[in-house]
Amino acid sequence: MQKIRKIGLALTLILSLGVTACSSKTADTGSAEPKAAEQPAASKEGGVIEISTVRAQDPYLKFDEGENFDKNAVYDAYEKDIGVRIKNQWVVDGTVDGPQFQEKLKMAITTNDIPDFFPATPAQVQQLIEADMIQDLTSVYDQYASDETKEFMQKDGGLQMKSGTFDGKLMAIPQTGNPFAPQLVWVRSDWLKKLNLPEPKTMQDLMNIMEAFATKDPGGTGKAYGIALNKKFDEGALGLVGFLNGYHAYLNQWIDDGNGGLMYSDIQPEMKEALRGLQDMFKKGLIDPEFAVKDMQKESELIFSNKIGVLYGAEWTPAHLAQGAVKDGKVVQGWSVYRLPSIDGTEASTQIELGTNSYYVVSKKAKHPEALIKLLNQWIAIDNHQTTPEQKVYEFGKDLKEKGNNYWLLNPVMAFNLTSDNGDVLPKAIETKDAGLPKTKDQKTRFERAMKYVNGEDISMWWEYLISGPKGAVSNIPYLKEHNLFHQNKFYGAPTPTMVEKREILNRKRDEIFLKIIMNQVSIDEFDKFVDEWKKLGGDDITKEVNEWYAKNK
Repeated sequence: MQKIRKIGLALTLILSLGVTACSSKTADTGSAEPKAAEQPAASKEGGVIEISTVRAQDPYLKFDEGENFDKNAVYDAYEKDIGVRIKNQWVVDGTVDGPQFQEKLKMAITTNDIPDFFPATPAQVQQLIEADMIQDLTSVYDQYASDETKEFMQKDGGLQMKSGTFDGKLMAIPQTGNPFAPQLVWVRSDWLKKLNLPEPKTMQDLMNIMEAFATKDPGGTGKAYGIALNKKFDEGALGLVGFLNGYHAYLNQWIDDGNGGLMYSDIQPEMKEALRGLQDMFKKGLIDPEFAVKDMQKESELIFSNKIGVLYGAEWTPAHLAQGAVKDGKVVQGWSVYRLPSIDGTEASTQIELGTNSYYVVSKKAKHPEALIKLLNQWIAIDNHQTTPEQKVYEFGKDLKEKGNNYWLLNPVMAFNLTSDNGDVLPKAIETKDAGLPKTKDQKTRFERAMKYVNGEDISMWWEYLISGPKGAVSNIPYLKEHNLFHQNKFYGAPTPTMVEKREILNRKRDEIFLKIIMNQVSIDEFDKFVDEWKKLGGDDITKEVNEWYAKNK
């Protein structure tokens, strides 16, 4: 969910509400608040230490009057509470994964003009290690990480921490996230009722529903389609991933080859069959013929205007759907969520990734590498269990209350929960109205929001009810975990040399041929030609490199 957390999905509704429904920001620890004695001490250990970094000024961060990136309540709180003074070497507009930040960071790495610590991509971590520009953090982490931090960072079984470890050395601290973020299918339940259709249990059921929605036009618009897709295949909502998974096909993953190695998912026979299914749907008029030139928001206009009633999306999808589903204090569109239907008798698995794609690294020149670990300790403690009102400064700024400024983006080091028991707790709590069941900060926040909808106090909180309530999105996660229906990418290393050189052109060719197949511009057999070309243009070399990595990291 890290792409989601960065609010690359500019959901105005969510941001105006001051929440992060599509964010790992509010993911929970899956455990009760620790005792006060377990809180890390706010000791300065001999005085204030200074550490430099570089920042991106997210467009959703709004400063209080008189404050800026160099002087603000959050930085002041870190200096006061843990004795770490943060200095910005430079600040650019945008996001960390945006072009301005990445270009400036690239130049800083090239000229060896890096700050004491900064966020890096997997490729940059590899580059920095090879250039001998960053420190081994193994002993620093062992000495300075609190017991809570060490437990927190292992919640996924240690895979994300392992991804920052090279030759037994901890070279990078992952900005952790919860990998268990499923794709689900969302269907207009009011239309099912109107057309007397059963809920989807199989892919054929869903196909029948989509065809009925397109041909019978229950929205009364005069032109309807069966499913919402957009031009970005891996988009969190309105993307292709959930549909592909229903065919046991996975996008951009390295999967078991059955012989102890890995093979690339995009070129497997299951992918061809999924594309065949999409092509058939396009021929029947179930897919918007202009989807290939529309982004998520543009395609969503068809959903909001009652022309489409089926889409695939992540658990936060209702926060997006609310733009059309809630009008003038009334819910005007009924939606239900279901686990991915399968094309055959084998249940569909939903693909997931490692859960992080950003790492904190420390320059070889830094005098106080322990400052990074102290910042990490404080963030984990504060984000998961604020114990005093004053600690709200890290989330809301000096006013200590929500005002839509997104002050939490000022925190220079963040780690998000690697697991969650929201699916076990929240649906039951909301159904029974039992405020005693939610234990974590996130669960309490979500419970309160959903109950405002349940009690008729705030109908706009419909989206939270559809995420966290009975039969909501998160209610499906325990079943998926219990039945091992999360399909994780088995490659989590830095990009291999041939990946760096060839991946962009290979992905471009893939997207081009996939679109042509879906839109019935070429035969489905063009997929086989694509596979041959992919192998010759570098795919075989990438596969060899990936398997060399896998042999060392199984």
